[in-house]
Amino acid sequence: MKPVAAFAGILAASLLVACRGKPPVRGDEAVGLLVDSLVPAVERATGLRFLQRPQYAVRSREEVRAYVLNKLEQELPPKKAAGLQATYRLLGLLPDTLDLRALLLELFTEQIVGYYEPDSSTLFVVANADPAFLRAVVAHELVHSLQHQHLPLDSIMDQEGDSDRLLAAQAILEGQATLAGLQVMVPDQNLYAMPEFWETYREQFRTQQVAMPVFTKAPRILRESVIFPYLAGADFLRWWAGSEHRGRPPFGPLMPVSTEQIIHPHRFGAGDRPITLRFVGPGQGVMYEDVFGEFDMRVLAMDLADATVTAEITTPLAVGWGGDRFRIYESPDGPAMLWYIVWDDETSRSRWLAGSGQRLETRRPLGYRLEITSLHVAGHPASRITLAPEPWLGWGHPAAVEIVR
Repeated sequence: MKPVAAFAGILAASLLVACRGKPPVRGDEAVGLLVDSLVPAVERATGLRFLQRPQYAVRSREEVRAYVLNKLEQELPPKKAAGLQATYRLLGLLPDTLDLRALLLELFTEQIVGYYEPDSSTLFVVANADPAFLRAVVAHELVHSLQHQHLPLDSIMDQEGDSDRLLAAQAILEGQATLAGLQVMVPDQNLYAMPEFWETYREQFRTQQVAMPVFTKAPRILRESVIFPYLAGADFLRWWAGSEHRGRPPFGPLMPVSTEQIIHPHRFGAGDRPITLRFVGPGQGVMYEDVFGEFDMRVLAMDLADATVTAEITTPLAVGWGGDRFRIYESPDGPAMLWYIVWDDETSRSRWLAGSGQRLETRRPLGYRLEITSLHVAGHPASRITLAPEPWLGWGHPAAVEIVR
């Protein structure tokens, strides 16, 4: 359930490695000089070479806003936006007074200092950008330009109907760009072997975000979705560098396919793949369908418990998520949600029922009914969560799911 993360142009840079005291960037010439000066260092940091010279341009803040609006129209059209908004509202993750698409437009416009656009193969820098961030931002975006020259980014990012897998892919791309971009700033240091640096970087990263007013006021699910690919992706790739896979890029068949694998790299190393579910029968009245995944379930659990911990930090305690799928249905009395979760074991299901399962009742909208049913799907312990208006016609015959082999 992470379309928001797919649009994020957060492009933050560590204050530890920022340049200071220079005038704002105003033209293509200055950006071109910076790009050319950073290309060799980016190639060394990634072990890849540019096949073509990177393209670049400067854009005004108004042009950036227009770009974000256009991307939202492409990636989050009205029906999809309505379904995602209904999902967030039903679970209490988004207040009824907030419009999701309008908020995302303001959020991403605020975040962007520079961005790489695959459609035009061009790196864009915002006019009058703060030079304290610019060098690290350009290094980060040059990594994306390099990725695009060596990888089929369009197919990697085309995960319609499985936003959890999309976020896992984005975490790899952003994690590599974060690590390599920072390594460019401090070429004489081995950042992979400096845990104290990463603790400070994590703190600085979040501090920078808190300084942004739209981000600060955004609901937790949006804040965490923006941050996750950068921090969790970098953590995963730091693990990768010390694993049996080191020396090979985490792409193609080696690319993680779930946020569970990103959050718990040892599960990736053990070959633990998600269980893919699909609904059986007609989809009449369906306005939205997707996968939550472990990351969203962790954010939901944090929100239900009003916790202050962050979702992207790797922890040995897994949720026990095996796979899931949910639908949002239209109905005259309001949207209805049908959500199936397959668990690793009975203990994981029981733990979730005693925690988030019970707390969901506190978020139940007025006039709605919540029903959580324990069942098995192809022998796996599972839960079916139904949150729908009392008069909803689907109460008596909820759609079933099956495992995709």
